[in-house]
Amino acid sequence: MPINAMGTAVFQKPISASPYSATVSRGCSTPVQSRKQTMGIFCRKHIIWSTRCQLGHNGRSIANTAMHGKHCQHERWNATSGHAFGSEPEIIHSRSAWECIQNVYDVFYRFTRPHTMMGTAIGIISVSLLAVESRSDLSLPFLSGLLKALVPALFMNVYIVGLNQLYDVEIDKVNKPNLPLASGEYSVEMSILIIGACAFMSFAMGWMVGSWPLFLALFISFLLGTAYSIDVPFLRWKRFAMVAAMCILAVRAVIVQLAFFLHMQTFVFGRPAVFSRSLIFATAFMSFFSVVIALFKDIPDIDGDRIFGIKSFSVRLGQKRVFWMCIYLLLMAYGTAIVLGATSSCTWSKLVTVLGHGALASTLWHRAQSIDFNTKVSIASFYMFIWKLFYAEYLLIPLVR
Repeated sequence: MPINAMGTAVFQKPISASPYSATVSRGCSTPVQSRKQTMGIFCRKHIIWSTRCQLGHNGRSIANTAMHGKHCQHERWNATSGHAFGSEPEIIHSRSAWECIQNVYDVFYRFTRPHTMMGTAIGIISVSLLAVESRSDLSLPFLSGLLKALVPALFMNVYIVGLNQLYDVEIDKVNKPNLPLASGEYSVEMSILIIGACAFMSFAMGWMVGSWPLFLALFISFLLGTAYSIDVPFLRWKRFAMVAAMCILAVRAVIVQLAFFLHMQTFVFGRPAVFSRSLIFATAFMSFFSVVIALFKDIPDIDGDRIFGIKSFSVRLGQKRVFWMCIYLLLMAYGTAIVLGATSSCTWSKLVTVLGHGALASTLWHRAQSIDFNTKVSIASFYMFIWKLFYAEYLLIPLVR
């Protein structure tokens, strides 16, 4: 059977008629030529739809088109042999639709910078648990109050990371070419629509909840996140290493700890604002950690930052010096946590705090010895490892008593 350039079966009229050419099979009076025409139209429409759906997704559109062409050949065989041809095209159609859905999800997932989303979620949950004084506090009102804080905070997180990508398209083409804006998978208009919708949803939900600590946390995060990225006079604070680090410290170490603790303490439980020993420890420790994240995030991005005039510490001091500065800062923080844990009057808290921070410190030191500064992959992998330590610390913080 001839197959044209698009992979579509071309049905031709038989040269010599057969006594059996007028029917598909015994007991079926549907003309063969009519079915052939129907299948040809279906295959052409399906291939065009599938090709459009897959364009731009990892260069697989040509392969998918060829695959669907083979399916069309198979369907023609079924049509001429009397088999039902409705089931397999439906399966192909559903598979293609599912691939489209997966593609849309994958692009949005990368746009949200999932490691920051996870950090925000784990941080809010951990700090909220600091307000729990007894088992009875772990109730439905606690869960409801946690969700009312968590959802708008995640919307605001998407706004902040999305705005940063919007103003860093050219830099990301060098540093992070897999991000949707840098790769061209998202247009500028699409990105503006997403971050605008997320900012609106965040403020709307925060206002509807009626918790002033929560709303102030969202508002201050919005201001600092905008000032960090937006390229207007006196702003775009990410250009200045110290100011950029202070922005990240203010959001990650101060706002997340204090505002969301007060949201649970005063709004959900209706108790007076009392800063516990655990809260003070969490704020101090995460101040160290936020500085490390602010410094370390620029180490893999030194090439693009240098080209576009971003004067990060890595550009000014060099990758190795900033790397070991971050390692020693974290080791100091872990050492302080071990000393603090050893002075706890609670036996189980003392045990968990000392052993937990000791294990994290030794893991950090061991991993730091294997870093290869000549490969960007090794540096980027270690940066993701820093975020894993960040998550692990938030698992330990509620146990500090």
